[in-house]
Amino acid sequence: MTRVAVMVIHGLGMQKEDYADTLISRLNKEFDQVMVLPGAAAACLDIEPVFWADVFAEKEEELYQKLVKDQVLNYQLLRRFIIHYLADAVAYQPVENHGHHYDAVHATLSKAMHALSGRNGPETPLCVIAHSLGAVIASNFFYDLQFPSDRVPSIIDPNSALERGDTLTAFYSFGTTLPLWSLRYHEFNRPIAVPSPLADTYLPGISGEWVNFYDRNDILGYPLKPIDPAYEAAVKEDIEIHAGGWLVQWSPLSHSGYFDSSTMNRRIAQGLARIWTWVNRS
Repeated sequence: MTRVAVMVIHGLGMQKEDYADTLISRLNKEFDQVMVLPGAAAACLDIEPVFWADVFAEKEEELYQKLVKDQVLNYQLLRRFIIHYLADAVAYQPVENHGHHYDAVHATLSKAMHALSGRNGPETPLCVIAHSLGAVIASNFFYDLQFPSDRVPSIIDPNSALERGDTLTAFYSFGTTLPLWSLRYHEFNRPIAVPSPLADTYLPGISGEWVNFYDRNDILGYPLKPIDPAYEAAVKEDIEIHAGGWLVQWSPLSHSGYFDSSTMNRRIAQGLARIWTWVNRS
Protein backbone atom coordinates (compact mmCIF):
# COMPACT_ATOMS: atom_id res chain seq x y z
CA MET A 1 0.00 0.00 0.00
CA THR A 2 1.35 3.41 -1.01
CA ARG A 3 0.82 6.33 1.35
CA VAL A 4 0.35 9.92 0.21
CA ALA A 5 3.20 12.19 1.31
CA VAL A 6 1.89 15.47 2.71
CA MET A 7 4.04 18.52 3.47
CA VAL A 8 2.60 21.28 5.67
CA ILE A 9 4.13 24.78 5.61
CA HIS A 10 3.31 27.50 8.14
CA GLY A 11 2.93 31.19 7.47
CA LEU A 12 3.97 34.54 8.93
CA GLY A 13 4.65 35.37 12.54
CA MET A 14 5.92 33.80 15.73
CA GLN A 15 5.48 30.07 15.24
CA LYS A 16 6.09 27.06 17.46
CA GLU A 17 7.40 23.74 16.22
CA ASP A 18 4.09 22.08 17.07
CA TYR A 19 2.11 24.62 14.97
CA ALA A 20 0.68 21.90 12.73
CA ASP A 21 -0.71 19.66 15.48
CA THR A 22 -4.22 21.12 15.30
CA LEU A 23 -4.36 20.93 11.52
CA ILE A 24 -3.05 17.36 11.44
CA SER A 25 -5.54 16.22 14.09
CA ARG A 26 -8.51 17.80 12.32
CA LEU A 27 -7.36 16.67 8.88
CA ASN A 28 -6.92 13.09 10.10
CA LYS A 29 -10.43 13.14 11.56
CA GLU A 30 -11.92 14.43 8.31
CA PHE A 31 -9.93 11.88 6.28
CA ASP A 32 -11.20 9.00 8.44
CA GLN A 33 -14.77 10.20 7.85
CA VAL A 34 -14.26 10.57 4.12
CA MET A 35 -12.79 7.06 3.92
CA VAL A 36 -15.48 5.76 6.32
CA LEU A 37 -12.75 3.90 8.17
CA PRO A 38 -11.36 4.77 11.65
CA GLY A 39 -7.58 5.02 11.57
CA ALA A 40 -7.47 5.41 7.79
CA ALA A 41 -5.38 8.59 8.00
CA ALA A 42 -2.64 6.89 10.00
CA ALA A 43 -2.39 4.15 7.37
CA CYS A 44 -2.82 6.26 4.25
CA LEU A 45 -1.11 9.59 4.94
CA ASP A 46 2.40 10.58 5.99
CA ILE A 47 2.32 14.21 7.10
CA GLU A 48 5.57 16.15 7.54
CA PRO A 49 5.41 19.73 8.89
CA VAL A 50 8.03 22.22 7.72
CA PHE A 51 9.33 24.61 10.37
CA TRP A 52 11.13 27.55 8.76
CA ALA A 53 10.45 30.25 11.39
CA ASP A 54 13.73 29.61 13.21
CA VAL A 55 15.62 30.85 10.14
CA PHE A 56 14.56 34.38 11.11
CA ALA A 57 13.54 34.11 14.77
CA GLU A 58 16.85 34.91 16.46
CA LYS A 59 17.59 38.01 14.36
CA GLU A 60 14.01 39.25 14.60
CA GLU A 61 14.12 38.99 18.38
CA GLU A 62 17.49 40.74 18.45
CA LEU A 63 16.04 43.53 16.32
CA TYR A 64 13.10 43.84 18.71
CA GLN A 65 15.39 44.09 21.73
CA LYS A 66 17.61 46.76 20.15
CA LEU A 67 14.92 48.90 18.55
CA VAL A 68 11.99 48.49 20.92
CA LYS A 69 12.95 47.21 24.37
CA ASP A 70 16.23 49.12 24.69
CA GLN A 71 14.67 52.31 23.31
CA VAL A 72 11.61 51.93 25.58
CA LEU A 73 9.19 52.48 22.71
CA ASN A 74 5.45 52.36 23.26
CA TYR A 75 3.17 49.46 22.25
CA GLN A 76 5.92 46.91 22.74
CA LEU A 77 3.76 43.81 22.34
CA LEU A 78 2.22 45.17 19.14
CA ARG A 79 5.64 46.16 17.81
CA ARG A 80 6.99 42.70 18.54
CA PHE A 81 4.08 41.19 16.63
CA ILE A 82 4.62 43.55 13.69
CA ILE A 83 8.36 42.91 13.57
CA HIS A 84 7.90 39.14 13.42
CA TYR A 85 5.19 39.43 10.76
CA LEU A 86 6.76 42.02 8.47
CA ALA A 87 10.34 40.86 8.95
CA ASP A 88 9.46 37.35 7.75
CA ALA A 89 8.27 38.70 4.40
CA VAL A 90 11.15 41.17 4.04
CA ALA A 91 13.89 38.76 5.10
CA TYR A 92 12.64 36.03 2.76
CA GLN A 93 13.20 38.18 -0.34
CA PRO A 94 15.79 36.58 -2.66
CA VAL A 95 19.06 38.43 -3.17
CA GLU A 96 21.68 38.06 -5.88
CA ASN A 97 24.10 36.01 -3.82
CA HIS A 98 23.20 32.50 -2.72
CA GLY A 99 23.31 31.26 0.84
CA HIS A 100 20.91 33.82 2.27
CA HIS A 101 17.51 33.48 3.95
CA TYR A 102 15.64 32.62 0.74
CA ASP A 103 17.86 29.58 0.27
CA ALA A 104 17.85 28.70 3.98
CA VAL A 105 14.04 28.65 4.04
CA HIS A 106 13.92 26.49 0.93
CA ALA A 107 16.41 24.12 2.50
CA THR A 108 13.82 23.35 5.21
CA LEU A 109 11.41 22.22 2.48
CA SER A 110 14.12 20.09 0.88
CA LYS A 111 14.77 18.47 4.26
CA ALA A 112 11.09 17.65 4.74
CA MET A 113 10.81 16.18 1.25
CA HIS A 114 13.92 14.09 1.88
CA ALA A 115 12.29 12.67 5.02
CA LEU A 116 9.06 11.90 3.14
CA SER A 117 10.95 10.27 0.28
CA GLY A 118 12.99 8.16 2.68
CA ARG A 119 9.93 6.86 4.52
CA ASN A 120 7.66 6.31 1.51
CA GLY A 121 9.77 5.91 -1.59
CA PRO A 122 11.12 8.31 -4.23
CA GLU A 123 8.06 8.11 -6.50
CA THR A 124 5.40 8.70 -3.85
CA PRO A 125 2.75 11.33 -4.70
CA LEU A 126 3.42 14.61 -2.89
CA CYS A 127 0.76 17.01 -1.66
CA VAL A 128 1.45 20.43 -0.14
CA ILE A 129 -0.68 22.30 2.39
CA ALA A 130 0.53 25.88 2.94
CA HIS A 131 -0.68 28.90 4.88
CA SER A 132 -0.06 32.60 4.23
CA LEU A 133 3.59 33.32 3.36
CA GLY A 134 4.10 29.55 3.41
CA ALA A 135 2.09 29.32 0.19
CA VAL A 136 4.37 31.94 -1.38
CA ILE A 137 7.39 29.94 -0.23
CA ALA A 138 5.93 26.75 -1.69
CA SER A 139 5.13 28.48 -4.98
CA ASN A 140 8.67 29.87 -5.24
CA PHE A 141 10.24 26.57 -4.24
CA PHE A 142 8.43 24.54 -6.90
CA TYR A 143 8.82 27.34 -9.44
CA ASP A 144 12.60 27.06 -9.06
CA LEU A 145 12.24 23.32 -9.72
CA GLN A 146 9.86 23.58 -12.66
CA PHE A 147 11.64 26.52 -14.31
CA PRO A 148 15.28 25.69 -13.47
CA SER A 149 17.71 28.54 -12.98
CA ASP A 150 20.69 29.21 -10.78
CA ARG A 151 18.21 29.32 -7.84
CA VAL A 152 17.41 25.60 -8.00
CA PRO A 153 16.79 24.55 -4.37
CA SER A 154 19.21 22.43 -2.42
CA ILE A 155 18.19 18.86 -3.22
CA ILE A 156 19.51 16.17 -0.93
CA ASP A 157 18.93 13.26 -3.31
CA PRO A 158 18.69 14.17 -7.00
CA ASN A 159 17.69 10.57 -7.74
CA SER A 160 14.40 11.01 -5.87
CA ALA A 161 11.50 12.15 -8.06
CA LEU A 162 9.69 13.36 -4.95
CA GLU A 163 12.63 15.55 -3.88
CA ARG A 164 12.89 16.96 -7.39
CA GLY A 165 9.23 17.97 -7.11
CA ASP A 166 8.26 15.68 -9.98
CA THR A 167 5.55 13.88 -8.00
CA LEU A 168 3.81 17.06 -6.82
CA THR A 169 0.16 16.19 -7.23
CA ALA A 170 -1.87 18.61 -5.11
CA PHE A 171 -1.37 22.07 -3.63
CA TYR A 172 -3.76 23.46 -1.01
CA SER A 173 -3.07 27.10 -0.20
CA PHE A 174 -4.99 29.24 2.27
CA GLY A 175 -4.82 32.78 3.59
CA THR A 176 -2.15 33.41 1.00
CA THR A 177 -0.44 36.71 0.23
CA LEU A 178 0.73 35.43 -3.16
CA PRO A 179 -1.27 38.02 -5.18
CA LEU A 180 0.62 40.83 -3.45
CA TRP A 181 3.89 39.38 -4.74
CA SER A 182 2.69 39.94 -8.27
CA LEU A 183 3.56 43.62 -7.75
CA ARG A 184 7.26 42.69 -7.83
CA TYR A 185 7.11 41.68 -11.48
CA HIS A 186 6.17 43.35 -14.75
CA GLU A 187 4.31 40.17 -15.63
CA PHE A 188 3.11 37.53 -13.20
CA ASN A 189 1.86 34.89 -15.58
CA ARG A 190 3.91 31.75 -14.91
CA PRO A 191 2.28 29.91 -12.02
CA ILE A 192 3.56 26.52 -11.03
CA ALA A 193 1.89 23.53 -12.65
CA VAL A 194 -0.10 21.20 -10.39
CA PRO A 195 0.37 18.37 -10.94
CA SER A 196 4.01 18.71 -11.88
CA PRO A 197 4.73 18.53 -15.61
CA LEU A 198 6.61 15.27 -14.95
CA ALA A 199 4.09 13.70 -12.57
CA ASP A 200 2.66 11.54 -15.34
CA THR A 201 6.07 9.87 -15.74
CA TYR A 202 5.79 8.33 -12.27
CA LEU A 203 2.02 8.40 -11.71
CA PRO A 204 0.60 7.83 -15.20
CA GLY A 205 -2.85 9.31 -15.68
CA ILE A 206 -3.11 10.93 -12.27
CA SER A 207 -5.01 14.20 -12.05
CA GLY A 208 -3.99 16.84 -9.54
CA GLU A 209 -5.35 20.10 -8.25
CA TRP A 210 -4.42 23.48 -6.83
CA VAL A 211 -7.18 24.64 -4.53
CA ASN A 212 -7.02 27.95 -2.68
CA PHE A 213 -9.05 28.92 0.39
CA TYR A 214 -9.71 32.45 1.59
CA ASP A 215 -11.88 34.34 4.06
CA ARG A 216 -13.22 37.69 2.83
CA ASN A 217 -12.53 39.14 6.29
CA ASP A 218 -8.87 38.08 6.20
CA ILE A 219 -6.90 41.11 5.01
CA LEU A 220 -3.85 38.94 4.24
CA GLY A 221 -5.65 36.19 2.34
CA TYR A 222 -6.85 36.49 -1.26
CA PRO A 223 -8.32 34.50 -4.14
CA LEU A 224 -5.78 33.54 -6.78
CA LYS A 225 -7.68 33.05 -10.02
CA PRO A 226 -8.18 36.83 -10.66
CA ILE A 227 -4.41 37.51 -10.66
CA ASP A 228 -3.92 36.64 -14.32
CA PRO A 229 -5.46 34.36 -16.97
CA ALA A 230 -2.60 31.94 -16.34
CA TYR A 231 -3.64 31.65 -12.68
CA GLU A 232 -7.27 31.33 -13.74
CA ALA A 233 -6.21 28.21 -15.61
CA ALA A 234 -3.71 26.87 -13.05
CA VAL A 235 -5.87 27.12 -9.93
CA LYS A 236 -8.78 24.70 -9.91
CA GLU A 237 -10.84 26.53 -7.28
CA ASP A 238 -10.85 29.58 -5.04
CA ILE A 239 -13.07 28.55 -2.13
CA GLU A 240 -14.40 31.12 0.29
CA ILE A 241 -14.66 29.85 3.87
CA HIS A 242 -15.19 31.23 7.36
CA ALA A 243 -11.85 30.82 9.14
CA GLY A 244 -11.71 30.54 12.92
CA GLY A 245 -14.43 30.45 15.56
CA TRP A 246 -17.21 32.99 15.97
CA LEU A 247 -14.93 35.27 18.00
CA VAL A 248 -12.55 35.93 15.10
CA GLN A 249 -14.16 34.83 11.83
CA TRP A 250 -15.80 38.22 11.34
CA SER A 251 -12.51 40.14 11.74
CA PRO A 252 -8.99 40.37 10.25
CA LEU A 253 -7.93 37.96 13.01
CA SER A 254 -9.48 35.23 10.87
CA HIS A 255 -6.05 34.94 9.22
CA SER A 256 -4.96 32.66 12.06
CA GLY A 257 -8.14 30.55 12.03
CA TYR A 258 -7.81 28.46 8.89
CA PHE A 259 -6.33 25.41 10.61
CA ASP A 260 -9.60 24.97 12.53
CA SER A 261 -11.87 25.14 9.49
CA SER A 262 -13.87 21.94 9.07
CA THR A 263 -14.92 23.08 5.58
CA MET A 264 -11.31 23.45 4.46
CA ASN A 265 -10.08 20.29 6.14
CA ARG A 266 -12.93 18.26 4.70
CA ARG A 267 -12.17 19.50 1.16
CA ILE A 268 -8.46 18.74 1.57
CA ALA A 269 -9.27 15.31 3.01
CA GLN A 270 -11.45 14.57 -0.01
CA GLY A 271 -8.60 15.49 -2.34
CA LEU A 272 -6.10 13.36 -0.44
CA ALA A 273 -8.53 10.43 -0.35
CA ARG A 274 -9.00 10.68 -4.10
CA ILE A 275 -5.25 10.59 -4.69
CA TRP A 276 -4.72 7.68 -2.26
CA THR A 277 -7.54 5.70 -3.87
CA TRP A 278 -6.15 6.32 -7.35
CA VAL A 279 -2.60 5.29 -6.41
CA ASN A 280 -3.81 2.14 -4.67
CA ARG A 281 -6.53 1.28 -7.19
CA SER A 282 -5.08 -2.07 -8.31
